[in-house]
This record gives sequence, structure tokens and C-alpha cells, in this order.
Amino acid sequence: MATQFLPPDWPGNFWAHWAVFTVIILVFLLLTVMAFIWFERRAMAIMQSRLGPNRAGPFGIFQPAADALKLLIKEDVVPAAGDKVVHWLAPVVAFVPVMMVFAVVPFQGGALLADLNVGVLYIVAISSVTAVGIFMAGWSSNNKYSLLGAMRQVASVVSYEIPVVLSLIGVILLAGSLSLQQIVQAQEIPFILVQPLGFLLFFCGALAEINRAPFDLTEADSEIVAGFLTEYSGMKFGLLFLAEYGEALAISAIVTTLFLGGWRGPLLPDWLWFLLKVGAVFFFIVWIRTTVPRVRIDQLMALAWKFLFPLALINLLVTAVEILVWPDVSLWLLVPVNFAVMIVLVLLWSKLFKLGWGRVNV
Repeated sequence: MATQFLPPDWPGNFWAHWAVFTVIILVFLLLTVMAFIWFERRAMAIMQSRLGPNRAGPFGIFQPAADALKLLIKEDVVPAAGDKVVHWLAPVVAFVPVMMVFAVVPFQGGALLADLNVGVLYIVAISSVTAVGIFMAGWSSNNKYSLLGAMRQVASVVSYEIPVVLSLIGVILLAGSLSLQQIVQAQEIPFILVQPLGFLLFFCGALAEINRAPFDLTEADSEIVAGFLTEYSGMKFGLLFLAEYGEALAISAIVTTLFLGGWRGPLLPDWLWFLLKVGAVFFFIVWIRTTVPRVRIDQLMALAWKFLFPLALINLLVTAVEILVWPDVSLWLLVPVNFAVMIVLVLLWSKLFKLGWGRVNV
């Protein structure tokens, strides 16, 4: 199906455009997050041969709404010795940046709030602010377990932000733009085929930054109770929970846009292709959570600095050389070359460097 581009001021003027897409983003975020919560619980139950939500509505589809209602009527408890103002602000600071990320994500051609020419930099900058909210939650709780979980988040963000950003530069070089809409338009073939190593590095780093398994050390209940969430209850807990799933949705949308061709696809409407790809990426995230055990904090740090960071530098160098040496080559010719480079580098690095649990198994 040919891409239908909306005019920049759709549906008619600047302020109407901002109002409409602000509502679209809010509705999309809230409804999709609720759907993801239900989907993850049902999918994990099937994968682990157990029951998932099955009482509230057909197949348990109303379970997220029931959970939200339960959180709304629960008492809001604040530690007596905690910082009450910061404790209240932390969930807001953690959640708002998640919404702001979607301002530059195109749902189809022209269907986005703002087509910034520095869209990738905007996402990198805004997404890091969520870590500030998590640190505020841990520090204001006056709880050592909460503070420990918050400090782990700071350590993971500082460490993994570097390989994540480096892995995106290969996409930027191929597209010749920082605008997410122009990156999608540049994908004659999905960039996951041209940048397989860049995708692997970005995906692993993104999972660590948003605290998803196997990197969910900020809420490791076997070690630190519930981490930064320990002293939270009621709707403030719900907002932090919503921020976590909102981040997973944001990563799914970013991966779809940068590596999977965004809204592009045959036969189906553009927006439906976008939603299907986002759902597929989230399913992969759930699959990893169900099957891969949690790593230790030393393994988390070693993976970032000994594995992802050097491979991100090498991937950037290889991509730059390919663009300089073969500026007009078909992207299809780079696919086997870059897959071979990825396989060789991953195998080589897994044999040369130990990450705390022995060699990296692939």
C-alpha cells in the first residue's frame, strides 16, 4: 500500500495539530500499556504452563482495569522520615518523559506531533530523564533497599547509554538524517538487515536502561525487596508501574521506527503495520523475560563495558568505511557482509572476554 503522508499542519492549523496529536499520544500510550500488561501476563502464563488472568472479563481482558481501580482506592503511605515532596514528585518525573518520547515517533507518514530534525538526539536526551525520577523515588523513601535499587538504575543508565547511542549512529549514517520520519523513508529495506549488530547492541542496551529482564536489578525482590518501589503504594506506585511499561512501549516503537521500517509494509494500512511491528517487538521482550534468568550487578556492568561498548565502536567504524568506500552500493549487498561481521565479532568477543559468569554463550 502506498504511504499516505499527512500535511504538517493536519487537521488544519498548528494548534489544532498539536491538540489532536497530544490526545492521540495519551490515548495510544494508556490503552496500549494496559493491553501490554494483559498480554505479558497471559503470554508468560502460557510459556510457563500456568494460569494467567482469567476472571475479570473474557480471558481476563479487564484485569488491568481492575488493578488500576484497586490502586486508586489503596491508601497512599509515605515514610515518616522520607522527603514527602520528592516522594510525590518522583512518579511524575519518571512518567512524563515516557510520554514526551512519542512526540517524534511517526505512526505513519506525517502522523506525528513534531518532525524534529534532531529526533534521535531528542529521544536519547528525554529518555534519560526517567532515571532521575527513579533515583528521586529511591532517595526520598529513606530506605536503604530503595536507595540501592535507585543507584543500580543510575549505574546502568550511565553505562549503557554510551553503547546505545553509538549503535544508533550507524542508522543515522545510512539514513543521512536524525529525523525519525526521514529514517523510515530511507529504509528501502529494514535497517535490521543492514545493521544487525547495531540492532543487537541497541536492543540489549535499551533493555538494561528500562530495567527489563534479564537486567531488572532495580526491583530484584530476592535481593532488595522491591528496590526503589519498596515504599510506594496506591496510585503513585501505579504511575511508576505505568512508566515501566510505557518505557517498554517506547523501546518497541523506537526499534520499529529505526530498524523495522516503521509504518512501511504491503497491503495493510500504514498505521496497522506500525502497531503490528510494535507488538512483535514487545512479544520478543516478554519472551526474553520468561526464559532468561536475571544477571548480577557485576555481570551487568561487565556486559556494557567489555562487550557492548567495544562492539559498538567497531560497528560504527565498519559502517563508516562501507559508506565511504561504497557510497552508491545497493543496501542488499551489505546485508550478507554485515551479518558475517556480526557473527565473527560476537563469537570472537565471547571467546576473548569473560563477563563474570564465564564466557558469553551464543
